[in-house]
Amino acid sequence: MQHFTAHLHDEAGTLALGAALARTLAPGLTLYLYGELGAGKTALTRALLHAAGHTGHVKSPTYTLVEPYSVTVDGAALAVRHFDLYRLTGPEEFLDAGFRDEFDGRQVCIVEWPEKAAAVLQPPDIALHLVVAGEGRKVELNAHSDLGNTCLDRLRFFPNL
Repeated sequence: MQHFTAHLHDEAGTLALGAALARTLAPGLTLYLYGELGAGKTALTRALLHAAGHTGHVKSPTYTLVEPYSVTVDGAALAVRHFDLYRLTGPEEFLDAGFRDEFDGRQVCIVEWPEKAAAVLQPPDIALHLVVAGEGRKVELNAHSDLGNTCLDRLRFFPNL
């Protein structure tokens, strides 16, 4: 499976990565975001959604647990669900909320803090790890599926990463 690492020197680097990831979106993609508080998971997701055409506000779903968005990829509308599982006390809450149904193979699911529901989540197509490194971030992306491989392969063609 493909592997990609980069050093994002500043916030502009995070925004560039989000924009590049937006160009790799495909129906059914699951993207798990790992990193401590303040690592840039929501900033990355915000940049991704805006680059994919969402014009409204993108807020952290820390309290709502999930926020729905609609973007356009290759001229077609694509539903995106942005999850933040930080407040979950266990995987049962994920199941009780009916979130498993959102992973239907048609929409993109971006999940912050997936470790909170790891026991009941399917493996991601891409696992993305953000680590604070001075003023910037170290980022590591790992593909866990053919779709993830395709997305990371497309990601390699974008400059500034």
